Amino acid sequence: MTPRVGRYSVYIRPAMYCLDLMLIIVLAYICLPLNTFFLIYTFYVSISWVYTSLKTEFYEVYRYTKPNKILSLLTLQLVIFLLIVFGFFGFFQEIEVLPNDLFKYILAVFLGIMLVKLGVFYLLKTYRTLLGGNHRNVVILGVNKETEELHKFFKKNKEYGYIVHQIFDINTQGQSLDNIFNEILKLNIDEVYCSVAQFTNEQLREISEFTDNNLKLLKFIPDSREIFTKKLKYQYLGITPILSLRSIPIDTPINQFIKRAFDILLSIIVLVGVLTWLTPLLFILIKLDSKGPVFFKQKRNGLDYHEFYCYKFRSMRPNEKADLEQVSKTDDRVTRVGRFLRKTSMDEIPQFLNVLMGDMSVVGPRPHMVSHTHMYAERIDKFMVRHFIKPGITGLAQVSGYRGEVETDEDIINRVKYDIFYVENWSIFLDIKIIVTTIYKVVSGDDKAY
Repeated sequence: MTPRVGRYSVYIRPAMYCLDLMLIIVLAYICLPLNTFFLIYTFYVSISWVYTSLKTEFYEVYRYTKPNKILSLLTLQLVIFLLIVFGFFGFFQEIEVLPNDLFKYILAVFLGIMLVKLGVFYLLKTYRTLLGGNHRNVVILGVNKETEELHKFFKKNKEYGYIVHQIFDINTQGQSLDNIFNEILKLNIDEVYCSVAQFTNEQLREISEFTDNNLKLLKFIPDSREIFTKKLKYQYLGITPILSLRSIPIDTPINQFIKRAFDILLSIIVLVGVLTWLTPLLFILIKLDSKGPVFFKQKRNGLDYHEFYCYKFRSMRPNEKADLEQVSKTDDRVTRVGRFLRKTSMDEIPQFLNVLMGDMSVVGPRPHMVSHTHMYAERIDKFMVRHFIKPGITGLAQVSGYRGEVETDEDIINRVKYDIFYVENWSIFLDIKIIVTTIYKVVSGDDKAY
């Protein structure tokens, strides 16, 4: 047995707690007229902050955590902190505090904690990249495609701070687990990455016992990428461990509320601020250009595969193939005004009505016409996963280069991959990023917009 090497990084999280609480208390002393209630407030807010941050996992930020995850945690903690502060002043109504001062205090706390949290996060990344500090010494057991990709990832992304000292191939002549274990002890390794496919169950048990007895972290690289690259959810039923293949963030009540509130707010802004004056103008242009209605509606499949009518400004001449064939680049069904509408994506604006009615979201997988949905569901693996959430006016696949006409199966396969990633990794900040990217592409022009 070898002792575990201590690290200063274990003090980062306690230090973050102390810094945040110090900021909350000092700003309260400066901004709020607490007077004789200051000590009571300090005790109350400290206990509340620590308890809620443990529940929300506010400080569970690691070297591989994404920035949008940090921003999501910050937003959630801000909402909870706001309720904590309001609860205190609601109970002690004898404290005379102006609402303006209260909101300034909460905003100052949020900005201060955000600067500290993001500052430390990026400072550590810079420290690992430039100076090689705060690193983890690792070895990889097994040689195959997965372990090679992991090795390349560690070498390319120095900001994560992983240093690969050796890759062991159990199939090499004369190589044994005992030899590997001795080398790991000599190299003073922190973490062991083991490919499940390269070892027998008995060997995996020996590796597990060795790492446990020598205080090394053991992490497995699964042999079934199609299953285990999912965001697995681990839970117990009695004493039986259960793995769920898919976790959908939007399924939680708080995330459903956040997304729906965001959708309603944005759709009202667009409908009132844009559609009220744009519709009469386009009414004239569309009618002058071709015969037919101003609006075009078409059945699409949405949440849980339910059908709904999707609304657009009409961009094509009325035709019998509208519900069967996608628009191609040189499609003669598209009118002159329609080509402009499609190029600028203005034909999609009426879909904010679908958002307000609850059939769609601003961001989500783009809905296909019903006939194509049935076709892709039979031909494309995991296509139906897109229907776990509401479809969107724009989506991650669209801003990643997979919008418009599906010319090959590769187009729809990649679209599904991006859609599934969105379903499993949703956050309000990812929605905002997609919306900003969509606006940029509309302004700069998109080759697939026709």
